[in-house]
Formats: sequence, structure tokens, C-alpha cells
Amino acid sequence: MDGLDDIVEEFLVESHENLDQLDTDLVALEQEPDSRERLSSIFRTIHTIKGTSGFLAFGRLEEVTHVGENMLSRLRDGVLALTPERTSVLLRMVDTVRSLLASIEATGGEGGVDVSAVVAEISAAMEDSPAPAPAPVAVAGAPAEVAPEIAPEIAPEAAAEVVAAAEAVVEAAAETEPEPVHDEVHDEHHDEVHDDHADGGLPAGAARPEGQGAQQRRAVADSTIRVDVDLLDSLMLLVGELVLTRNQIVQYVGRSTDTDLVRASQRLNLIASELQEGVMKTRMQPIDHIWSKLPRVVRDLGIQCGKSVRLEMEGRDTELDKTLLEAVKDPLTHLVRNSVDHGIEAPDRRRAAGKPAEGVLTLRAKHESGQVVVEVADDGAGIDPVKVGAKAVERGLVTADQLARMSPADVFQLIFLPGFSTAAAVTNVSGRGVGMDVVKTNIEAIGGTIEVESEPGRGTVCRLRIPLTLAIVPALTVECAGDRYAIPQISLQELVSLDAEKAANAVEEVGGAPVYRLRGELLPLVRLTDVLGLASDRHDGHVVIAVLRSEGRRFGLVVDRVINTEEIVVKAVGGQLKAIGLYSGATVLGDGAVALILDVQALARRALRTESSERQEARGAAAAGTGGGETERQRMLLAAIGEGRRVAIPLDTVTRLEQVRAEAVERVGNREVVQYRGAILPIVRLDRHLGAYGTSEREVLEVIVYSDHGRSVAIVVEEILDIVDGGAAVRSDIDDMGLLGSAVLGDKVTELLDVRAAILAADPAFYATDDHSPASALLEV
Repeated sequence: MDGLDDIVEEFLVESHENLDQLDTDLVALEQEPDSRERLSSIFRTIHTIKGTSGFLAFGRLEEVTHVGENMLSRLRDGVLALTPERTSVLLRMVDTVRSLLASIEATGGEGGVDVSAVVAEISAAMEDSPAPAPAPVAVAGAPAEVAPEIAPEIAPEAAAEVVAAAEAVVEAAAETEPEPVHDEVHDEHHDEVHDDHADGGLPAGAARPEGQGAQQRRAVADSTIRVDVDLLDSLMLLVGELVLTRNQIVQYVGRSTDTDLVRASQRLNLIASELQEGVMKTRMQPIDHIWSKLPRVVRDLGIQCGKSVRLEMEGRDTELDKTLLEAVKDPLTHLVRNSVDHGIEAPDRRRAAGKPAEGVLTLRAKHESGQVVVEVADDGAGIDPVKVGAKAVERGLVTADQLARMSPADVFQLIFLPGFSTAAAVTNVSGRGVGMDVVKTNIEAIGGTIEVESEPGRGTVCRLRIPLTLAIVPALTVECAGDRYAIPQISLQELVSLDAEKAANAVEEVGGAPVYRLRGELLPLVRLTDVLGLASDRHDGHVVIAVLRSEGRRFGLVVDRVINTEEIVVKAVGGQLKAIGLYSGATVLGDGAVALILDVQALARRALRTESSERQEARGAAAAGTGGGETERQRMLLAAIGEGRRVAIPLDTVTRLEQVRAEAVERVGNREVVQYRGAILPIVRLDRHLGAYGTSEREVLEVIVYSDHGRSVAIVVEEILDIVDGGAAVRSDIDDMGLLGSAVLGDKVTELLDVRAAILAADPAFYATDDHSPASALLEV
């Protein structure tokens, strides 16, 4: 199906299924000619094929189904009686349609299939003047045994030749290896999932379509099966349990020295990850499934409100989990209705403002940083923050003092408060003060966020950020007061670790609330112990900050320790825990312990409520007077590189830790590269770079990804060991090529990697555009 678009492919799949049913229905109808229900079903099926073929400009297919529809209409109305001859004619029509579909699938067009004979035969059957039976049609998928029935006038010798030829085609098909077809997912009433392991090729007795050649492949009708959505949900739950078990095994094996066991666990890890990814793909559907209903909504609302609105859509093929797709349907529809009713002005007002009379409403969808970003943008009157603030004060939703301390972005968030509305009058479209709060509640219930940007007179953008899936998500596990919690990585931007001396000076009190100056910007802090009402079990003054982002704003969550990153299976929590408002779910960790998943949006609201006007002033002063201060001491990532050697890498230089199959490594000239997230990453193997030869080849490579200025490098190590605080380590200037020195970390002498040199070894042009890259500061130890 390489040359066919999705519409034609779905038409072929559905039509093949309908034709198989038609064969059965027509034979059954011959036994019960008075069955009005079966006759009506046959008529509707042919009518559907005819209508779609006309839309897709398949003229011959439309012609033969049109004349067949005429006969069925007369049979249904009682004008004609069903006879065995008329049943045979209708079956020959089905065979002809099947042959046309096979040609469309193979060549993209109707090829040389002649329909004039069968059209004439159907027309004659309607006039009770039988025409001479045509030669048998070469039908893809028709069994050889039907040849005598189709052409009874053929001599026995000729019939034997036809059967022999058909058998030869079957034998050739059996000897030919079917070409694998890439999995895709279709959906109408149920999901359709490609079966890559089923026997492929042309069906028995099928003539080889024109242009197919000797190399056969699975027909489109045989490459999909219908699967009930409940079955997919059940499969997803099982995969979730498999991921939990995988995490437990990997954690256990990590403490083992059995090489074979380690290798087997690595393979299990990869297979489980690939299985998880494959099952999740079966649940992914394009957002156009819900967008397709919005043009009608916009048209009807435009007429109702007396406005001319043009709807534009970008990114209709952006895929989202089916469950989330259903969850965002109503919020998205409400935002669209709100834009047409409130946002876009009437034509006379638009002309007076120098705008075209026709308003433009734009829907955009794209994948970004592991999320789906959906925007509803209009070029209307925009939102006046002054008017919104005044209405909020009038309704008692905020005080005048609170409003004075709010930024425009905070003011726009007021429109999501329950009971808020600026509509001058209540209409049957909006203005009752309900809806926008429900929109935000529903989006946050699936782990998403909603942001509003607006400029009076220019328009408004409502931006939804939604996770790709809710079932299995990557998360950071942290510890607080002896208990473990999970933070979805979708909200995590970076980790900051401060020793006692640094924390005493860097963490400040502004307006009665703690803040941390991160690269010149004041970051509001929320201590998880304060939120939970617990006492920290860490008394050494060390501070660990998880920098999180929610609703367009950043804040720091102070925890006791960072434990690990792993993929977690999200489990729902009971009503009592949900009512607390701090937890979005729960999960089972690799060691079998249960961890609660923190609700980042709820924590963000706590952080942003504490941000006072004094803090805003302090932020401005910091931005105006930022200077070069002392470089933060970094936590260190320890890695083994072979021959018992260990290297330490500043944690701030690590963008992501990955595992890559060894066979995925490719070459460009003399350099090794790997494909990663749509880019080609150069590879540097630290064992070779630092002369630690003698390590055995591994099936799975441990990779440290470093990214900066739009470029990335993959650093390959033998094993990731630990994350430690290198601030108080005993240092030495004893070094070698590619090193900055050495230190005692974890009671062992550890080499301090010159990360810049390693990056340049993989990509000499990495810093070519910026010799004073911030990375140079991050590399200082």
C-alpha cells in the first residue's frame, strides 16, 4: 500500500470485508428470497461502495456497482423476482468488484479490468432477456472451483486448463515469501490491528494483480483484523504488569555478578520495552478522529452568532492514546465554541477594526517533549486582563491586593475559576459561568495543563499540554521523610543538588517564602515535607531540588533524596487519597514497594500562591544585576569503562540515560553514529577514548546523552554505577589524556572525565558556533 493514501486503504479494507459478507448474504438470500432485511443489507453495502468509489474517482467501479444497485432496488421494491440466474449475475458483479479492488491495491488504479460485459449482463437480467455469459473474470481471492459455474459453456478441456493455471498460481504463492507489512492502526467502530505474523500473499486461486511482479505481499484485506477495544485495554493492563515485573527483575539482577543472568535481564528489558511500545501504538489514534466533527460545530455556531468563521487545522495526523482522545473531546469542543462565541467579533466590528470580515479559528497539534500540544487560536478581540481582573474582584474571587500582585498570565488563569464569566448576557451558547472550570479540571485529571496567551485586539491562544498516554510513564522516584514518591518526568526540567554550605547562602527568604537563585532567576521553592506535614530525616543541610514546570511557570520541589528514574505503571488511587489533592495515582516500584505519584499541578498552585510582590521585585533586581558568581559544585555520575576503571561525569552535563542495541550502531566514514529521536548522534566510546581496552562486546550499550545548542552526542560506557556528591571528595591533579584529574569517590580512586574533550572526539564541530558555551562552566569540577 506504499502508493495509496489512508482514505483509499481504509476503503479497500472495508470493501473487502463487505464483499465477503455479500457472497454469504446472496447465497442465503437465494434460499430465502422474501427476506427483506437481508436484501436491504445487500443494497446498503453496494450503495456504500458505489458512493465512495464515485468520491475517489474510480469510474468503472462506480459503473458496475451503480447498475447492480439498480437491480437490487427493483428486487427490494418487488418489481423483479429473485431467480437463480439473477443471483448468479449479482455474484459475478461481486467478483468483478473484487477484481477492481485488487487492481486498485496493486497499481493505484483500475487497470485493464473490463466491466462492460458484466454491466450488460446485469442490464439484460433486469429486462428478462439474458445476454451471453462472459468469460470468467480473473478475480483476486475467488476460488478456482467457481470457474465452471461462471462459464458453463466452456469446454471440459478449457475448464481443465483454467483449473490447472489456478493451481499453478497457488503453488507459486506458497513458495514465495510474503513481504512483511508495517503495522498500522485503523478505527471506525473498533480498532483494527495489523497482524505481521499471519500468512501473507495472495489468497488461494487469486490471479496476480497487474504490476505486482514475482515478489508478492499480503493483500490489504488480509493485513488487518478487527480487535475489540476492551481486549486492547486488557492487553495494556497485562503489559503494565509485565513492566512492573521487569523493573523488579532488573533491580534484583543489578546486584548480581552472574554475567549470563545480567545479559538475559538486559534482553528481557529490551523485549519488554519493545512489547510495551508496540501495544501502546495499537491504542494511538490521530487527533483528526475528534477534529473531524468540529467543522460542523464551527459552521453552525457561526450562523447562530451571525459571524463568518473559517476553520483551519494543522497536524491532523498527530497521534494520541485513545483513552486521552476521548477525555479531551469535550474540553476541546468547549474551547472551540468559546472562541467562536466570545473571541471572534461580528463582521461589522472586524471591519471597523481593520480586519477581514471573516474570522480565522486555527487548531494546531504537535508532539513536543513527550507531550501532545494542542492549540485553539483565534484572531478575534482577545482577552483584556484589566477587565478580567475587575470582574474577578467584583465577584469576590480575588481581592484587589491579590490582583495587584498578579502577572498577566496569572490573571488569565482566573477565567478557569468556578463561576467566572465576562459575558454580558446569557445565551444558549455560553455566559452562564460554567464550563471553563470544567475544562481545566478535565485536562488536569489526565495529567495535562492548560495555558492562555492573549493580546487585546489581536486574538487568543488556549494551549493544552497532554501526556501521550496515561498507562505507563517515565518518572523520577524521590524520598521524603523515609517514604518514596514518583514525579512524572514530563514535568521535570532539571535537578539541583546543594551541599550544606551552598544551601545556607543560596536559599533565601523573600516575602516570607523560600526561593533559590537559579542562573540569575529566583525560583520559588516548595518543601515536600511542609506539604505533607512531615519532618525531614535529613539533617546534614544538604538540599535536593527538583525543578518542575506547570502551567507555564517553574518552581522547585525540595526533597530529601533522588533515588532513580524508571518507567512506572499508573494505578488509580481511592477516593480518600484523591480528595487530599496531592496525588494523581500510585505505582509499584521495582522492589515491590508502593509509591504515590505526586500531582505536579497541585504542588505548583501551592508554590505560585506564595509568590508575593516582593519576590517579583527581587526577580527583577536579580535579572538586572546578574553577574558571574561562583560555579555550583555538581553531583557526579559514576560509570565503569572497563579494566576496573571508573570515571566521574558532572551530572549537569547529562541530558538523558539510554540503552541502545549494539546492532543499531552505524557508521559515517570512520565515525560511529546512532539514530536517536529523529537525529543522527555521533558516538564516543569512553573505553577506547581513554585507552581502557579489553572489554567484551555487549548486546546492549549504556549511553549517556549530552545535548546543547541543538546538537547531541552519545557517550558509551560499560555500566552506570551511581550518583554521588563530589563536593567534599579528596582531589588530585594526577591525570592523563582526556582527564581533568582524579578524586576519591565511594572509597575508590575515580578519574574525572574531561567531558568537553570527549564530546569533541565524537563531534569536532560541537562547539564551533559558540566557543563560550555554558557547557564549559558545567564541566568544571
